[in-house]
Amino acid sequence: MRAASQHMIATETQGAIAIISSPHSWRPIPGSMAYNMSKAAIDQMARTAATELAGKRIRVNTIHPGWIDTPGERKFFSEEKLRDLGAELPWGRMGNPEEIARGVVFMCDPASDYITGSSLLIDGGIELPVQEMHRLEQPAQA
Repeated sequence: MRAASQHMIATETQGAIAIISSPHSWRPIPGSMAYNMSKAAIDQMARTAATELAGKRIRVNTIHPGWIDTPGERKFFSEEKLRDLGAELPWGRMGNPEEIARGVVFMCDPASDYITGSSLLIDGGIELPVQEMHRLEQPAQA
């Protein structure tokens, strides 16, 4: 980000920088302290950069992917476990990298010129209050 923004300033290029973060930046996932902390730092870095670069018309935003089906997930879970756990998500499946890429394209599109210092959550509803959703699906109690 530093190299990109310095180049953009030197060449007087206006545009956008998208940074991949994670919902771990605000959601304390047990056993992931270092990762959670690093993502929180990335979010703060992006917001600070957005503030510092706004005068140069350089937008900085973050993307927060949910659980995405990548080869890295296979280090922790079997194919069967990934399929089963993905089915339990509110959207009924894990996301795919192309869906995250489309979010990056949206955030960097010149048509999104008024978006800076923002975060785009692309998570298939993983941050929704799932327990509350299930409560709504139950018949009303008399």
